Amino acid sequence: MTRSADHVNAVIKAYDVRGVVGEQIDEDFVRDVGGAFARLVRGSATRVVIGHDMRESSPALSAAFAEGVVAQGLDVVQIGLASTDQLYFASGHLDCPGAMFTASHNPAKYNGIKLCWAGAKPVGQDTGLSTISGEVIEGVPGFDGAAGSVSTLDLLGEYSDFLRKLVDLRTLRPLTVAVDAGNGMGGHTVPSVLGPLPVTVEPLFFELDGSFPNHEANPLDPKNLVDLQAFVKQTGADIGLAFDGDADRCFVVDERGEPISPSAVTALVAERELAKEPGGTIIHNLITSRAVPELVTRLGGTPVRTRVGHSFIKQQMAESGAIFGGEHSAHYYFRDFWCADSGMLAALHVLAALGEQDGPLSELMAKYETYSASGEINSTVVDAADRTQAVIDAFADRTTDVDRLDGVTVTLGDGAWFNLRASNTEPLLRLNVEAAGTGEVDALVTEILTIVRA
Repeated sequence: MTRSADHVNAVIKAYDVRGVVGEQIDEDFVRDVGGAFARLVRGSATRVVIGHDMRESSPALSAAFAEGVVAQGLDVVQIGLASTDQLYFASGHLDCPGAMFTASHNPAKYNGIKLCWAGAKPVGQDTGLSTISGEVIEGVPGFDGAAGSVSTLDLLGEYSDFLRKLVDLRTLRPLTVAVDAGNGMGGHTVPSVLGPLPVTVEPLFFELDGSFPNHEANPLDPKNLVDLQAFVKQTGADIGLAFDGDADRCFVVDERGEPISPSAVTALVAERELAKEPGGTIIHNLITSRAVPELVTRLGGTPVRTRVGHSFIKQQMAESGAIFGGEHSAHYYFRDFWCADSGMLAALHVLAALGEQDGPLSELMAKYETYSASGEINSTVVDAADRTQAVIDAFADRTTDVDRLDGVTVTLGDGAWFNLRASNTEPLLRLNVEAAGTGEVDALVTEILTIVRA
């Protein structure tokens, strides 16, 4: 069947497929996407691995996608409930393309599909999504050959074993670890990954529930960390971990209940990876603290700066042979994990670093938190380009550099910097500021927002 281009293009986005269930996405739609995906990969693959999260619609949608795949002559391996990085593991381990049914941190009414080529290589607009969109719009051609078959495979144990082998955990001392799974897939993966380790897991919201009854499964929003911060202090935990809905991102809270910035986690993991491979390349996006490239350079590594977004990180990792990459949004990418992101693997690195010494996490992380940052602040604007230029003009006499790699990054004479980026999908202008101290950050934020929101 044919579909309107407006409908398809609203759902099949730059990096994945995502929309409101029953309005934008239903079983018929994803069946067509499955068929188009099978046709895309058929020349290089004979099977597709499929996983899904705990959303109510995920089992039926993933089954419909599988129907579309087998109708095109490819086999399907269903791994069932999985985190997104578990699906990436399956794609790499089985060396076949994959599809993960999740809407990540989006509200319950949404669902979507993250697609990858064999070896967990991302499928984006330029690497397959535009082809899929075209076929879904025009109608997916039938297949004259025999249909494929569907099998099931439980890979949770192998995924967990693989992650633990990538991190030296031999000197890990007993720790109490508070974990907020947000009713998402962390409740499925954390017991398996951490179970064999000398840690006591204090679970919070481990029940798999795609209606997210306690809070949104989006730890990037500070209000969704409040429960974990209180829980860490209540349980006397050494560390707190918060996962998003599909458990591919992990946020860290110290023993005082204070959040650790993803930039600091990036710096810690970079240091550990460089110790294993001196002189290696580390990727960081342009919103990440400048503490990261400074540390990498100091340790003899090569820092490479990239735009925000997983497709840019993964492309740069492949081109540069980087051993690790980190983003300010708590996505962490590992060469030894097929250049894919895994919040759980980053969490194991932090646990290992904490557990191989006797001090608290707050002391361990202090050396990586050398600057103050605003976090991302969104403003609704009519003309993002006009407001951005107004800010650039206002700071012209204090500016030492203007960089347009992604939006505009302005560096000031005292070393402080800020970035303004327009959203690709909403009338928003995103601001990030970093400076030596919180006072300087607050002053810059106030000054910039006064112009942006004028």
